[in-house]
Amino acid sequence: MLEVRDLSVRFGPVRAVDGVSLQLAAGPFGLGLVGESGSGKTTIGRAVLRLARISGGQIRFEGADLATLRGRALQDYRRAAQIVFQDPDNSLDPRMRVGSSIREALGAHRMVPRRQSAGRAGDLLAEVGLDRDFASRYPHQLSGGQRQRVAIARALSVQPRLLVLDEPTSALDVRAQARVLSLIARLRTERQLSYLLITHNFAIVSELCEQTAVLYLGRIVESGPTRELLQAPAHPYTEALRSAVPEIDWTARRTRVVLPGEPPDAASPPPGCVFHPRCPLAVSRCRTEVPLLRPAGPGRLVACHRAEEVLAGAVIGGQPTAGLPRPARVAQCYSAGRTAPVAARPFRLS
Repeated sequence: MLEVRDLSVRFGPVRAVDGVSLQLAAGPFGLGLVGESGSGKTTIGRAVLRLARISGGQIRFEGADLATLRGRALQDYRRAAQIVFQDPDNSLDPRMRVGSSIREALGAHRMVPRRQSAGRAGDLLAEVGLDRDFASRYPHQLSGGQRQRVAIARALSVQPRLLVLDEPTSALDVRAQARVLSLIARLRTERQLSYLLITHNFAIVSELCEQTAVLYLGRIVESGPTRELLQAPAHPYTEALRSAVPEIDWTARRTRVVLPGEPPDAASPPPGCVFHPRCPLAVSRCRTEVPLLRPAGPGRLVACHRAEEVLAGAVIGGQPTAGLPRPARVAQCYSAGRTAPVAARPFRLS
């Protein structure tokens, strides 16, 4: 459905996205974009929606080059691809009632006759688990989780086939996160949605994404099927991110890999591998030669000179990487607010 080839986005001297290539299949399908703040995740999502101007590369949706879309074709794409922003407080107009915000989207894309828009807005609120009478409320009268559900309802109002979910749960408490994650899992099947899920949290992508791409300083350092990538990371940065996921089971807990320093300046990245100043496995080759994405198993790509050693169990942070358990599915206990796994979860993909 969506194909990104060698995408580059620059803001002056800053290389926000540098040569990223991705593919997103038709739904139901989820592709997770994971990385620290400043890694380029949100910029990729905005570029896919033509909200950020690209400096190079190509983005194609169902075979059409987005850069060539004009007029009716561009309007059709705007309807087919929608975004759910990180903070609903900034995406919902505080002066508009919830129902009016949804009806505005319905009217802009002429989805239903005006006289039917109020009923359709109520249907959409019900679909995301809210009472129809919420249509008469203002955003400040709702909780954070309820506001995010309204934002999802508004995005769904134009019947999109592609969603960009930009940290949809990061501003919510644990219980609200669980409800929103369950909602996304249900809607992806019911509506056959494809989505880019932008997050810092591997526990979320393990639940909702078939594929995952790990970004560092605007570049993909590792990508592949989520299950395999989490079971056996091939890049030290992936392993460091993975070690930050809390484990519920004490026997599965492991030493946290703490990376020294901060990500380099994107306006003047270091030579060689951009991760080498923080990498616990860096050698002289890493400081001079840029690692290219190369196969690291079925469907997997990695940009690391020492990927084979990482897969074989190279010691990172005082602990071998091979044979480590998957990150605990923290979302298991979100819905119950407990510290022990919930036996049955409605959004298990595996």
